[in-house]
Amino acid sequence: MRQVFCTILIVFALGSPTLAQQQPPTAVPVGVVKAERRPIAQSGEYVGRVEAISRVEIRARITGFLEEVLFKEGDLIKQGAPLYRIEKGLFEGQVRQAEGALERSKAAKALSALQLSRAEDLVQKEAGTVVARDQARAQDQQAEGAVMADQANLATARINLGYSDIVAPITGKVGRTNITKGNVVSPESGPLTVIVSQDPMYVTFPVSQRDFLREQAAGRQVDISNVKARLRFADGRTYQQEGSINFVDVQVDRNTDTILVRATFPNPAGMLVDGQFVRIKVESGTPEEKVVIPQAALIADQEGVYVFAVEDGKATVKRVKPGNTTDTGVVIEQGLSSGELVIVDGLLLVRPGIEVRATPSPALNGG
Repeated sequence: MRQVFCTILIVFALGSPTLAQQQPPTAVPVGVVKAERRPIAQSGEYVGRVEAISRVEIRARITGFLEEVLFKEGDLIKQGAPLYRIEKGLFEGQVRQAEGALERSKAAKALSALQLSRAEDLVQKEAGTVVARDQARAQDQQAEGAVMADQANLATARINLGYSDIVAPITGKVGRTNITKGNVVSPESGPLTVIVSQDPMYVTFPVSQRDFLREQAAGRQVDISNVKARLRFADGRTYQQEGSINFVDVQVDRNTDTILVRATFPNPAGMLVDGQFVRIKVESGTPEEKVVIPQAALIADQEGVYVFAVEDGKATVKRVKPGNTTDTGVVIEQGLSSGELVIVDGLLLVRPGIEVRATPSPALNGG
């Protein structure tokens, strides 16, 4: 029995690779990219809101029955285009009444002028009294005042008649109508509709005071004429038109500790809508050479952010300080030098110090 047991142990020892001979560890295949220095402009990304440059609430300026609505809701309309028509009859009558009153006052003025002229002749011939002349002069002045008052009443009546046709004060898109044909409208009716201009559009966004202080600490003066702006919609699409900063507020918002900044963007296709939320990326200053690597190389743990680099055929941990995100990757402010090979593929199998077989990553090296 003992001989049989020893024979089994010998066979097991000879057949077991772990006992007979240790195999050398296999290098883990990984995909790598080379960290490169690229010209990167100072940039920041913020949440902004689209605002129309001109936004007009259309209101009635007289009281009357609404005869017609002359536009299609949502249409792009030109400045001066008719929007609403209010019943004109009452206002036409007021114009004619004012015209008649003016004619009467003009006739009274002509008579008072003749009477004043006669009174002055009589005084010169010593056939009339100074009191009579003064009374005639006062009556003539009163008649002249009546003419002026009636002229003003006629002008007001004609203005009110003009208000019966409500036209677009600006070019833009018209909203829905809040009042329909047949209703009585007045200045107290509130907005009848709204027109918003379309091209160009503003995008306003708050910038933290900390960002401004950081620029000052770095010795950089923010020249808004040299700042480029780009937009990204909520679904991730990038707006193709480039914008420019045209205004930085002169005071800090006490509630949010931010400064309001405004950019102007062309909007020829009408893709930007008043009130829309967007993400705006601004770039300023002279580009600086920065190390850039793909986002896929970054790994985060409790101590911060790191990457795996290849040194002497082994994976080495590099603690890094990432900066802004660019179209080509992530800027690395500290912890990585240009030319180092950074692992981007096969990271699940990589451990510190493990031997790796590095090949260029086809997805990130144009392969």
